Amino acid sequence: MLLLLLLSLSLPPEGDASPISCYNDRGDAVDWFYVYKLPKEHRRTAPQRGEEYLLLEKGSEGWMQGKVTVNDSTGALGRTVGQLYTEGKNSEVAYILYNDQSPIEEFSDGSGNSGGHTKGVVLLDQNQGFWLVHSTPHFPPEQQAGEYSYPSSGVNNGQNFLCVTYPLKNFQTIGEQLQINQPHVYDCDVPESMVSLVPALADLCKKKRLSEDVSFRPMSNRSMTLTSMGGTDFISFAKGASFDDDLYHGWVAPALQSDLLVQFWIRSRGILPSNCSLGWKVLDVTLINPGQTFEFKNSQDHSKWAVSPKQAWGGKGGGWVCVGDINRNEAEEKRGGGTVCLQDPAVWKAYRTAALECEACGGGTVQC
Repeated sequence: MLLLLLLSLSLPPEGDASPISCYNDRGDAVDWFYVYKLPKEHRRTAPQRGEEYLLLEKGSEGWMQGKVTVNDSTGALGRTVGQLYTEGKNSEVAYILYNDQSPIEEFSDGSGNSGGHTKGVVLLDQNQGFWLVHSTPHFPPEQQAGEYSYPSSGVNNGQNFLCVTYPLKNFQTIGEQLQINQPHVYDCDVPESMVSLVPALADLCKKKRLSEDVSFRPMSNRSMTLTSMGGTDFISFAKGASFDDDLYHGWVAPALQSDLLVQFWIRSRGILPSNCSLGWKVLDVTLINPGQTFEFKNSQDHSKWAVSPKQAWGGKGGGWVCVGDINRNEAEEKRGGGTVCLQDPAVWKAYRTAALECEACGGGTVQC
């Protein structure tokens, strides 16, 4: 009898499900995390398979080595995105998967060059959910795939992920930000019971864009503060094709009143050089070493992030870190995309120390 009582106390109440949230490697629900998927390294002195990652979650002091690989369903990414294939079947759960290089065959060549250069996952119920911004092509699989997996196309190069857990009230704003981006939505579901709660996400799922709404027609870009479940303030910057300028130098740097060191994919045409005009320096990062793991060139890193070279005035709040999905090149000036920025001492230090060398304005290389 005592044994039965103890067993009953150890089980969760009937119908009590885990919240839709970002999760860490231990399976704990967390307010937010950053993942830096390291590139495949070919040097004999530091062989890497391309599936190792670093993790930084709220409350940690810096990068931690991932406990498993990025393809493992028990890692932070696997546990978080894996909810799509369990909770996503629930009739009271909404999700949006978008990627300019989606896993669906017709988009697998990255053919959607007229739309936004955007990648991410939104999953929520009537209480809360998460928004995952990332840089990985062909990720994640459709909901009907039934399980989490990481694509081989995302192995060779470095990739970044930012997951934030938000209350329900923020997802209408997130939907509006995404509509400005004009993303390629390749899989989605917003059940009828949630349409009135998040109409922007419902419209996005129907392939509608913000330009169809008269009240938003003139808007080419917008920044919004989004407060996480745990009270952390993030700033979402979203631009559309009509913005017709570089996201970082044309908007984010002056908005944050800060110089920026920017890491992005350089193996494309029309790369924008470092720019020191307009009073703000935006320097292209050329050599990276996150978490004192190993050094790699920007040509091995497909991630898109930016960090302020200095802390904020007084040094207490740390500098800015932005993680997004758009590059600095001529073509992407005319495409939608965005970034999500945070001011936090531990996150700033983790990204600031990762930026080793940068391209100087006018050419040449300097220490970041």
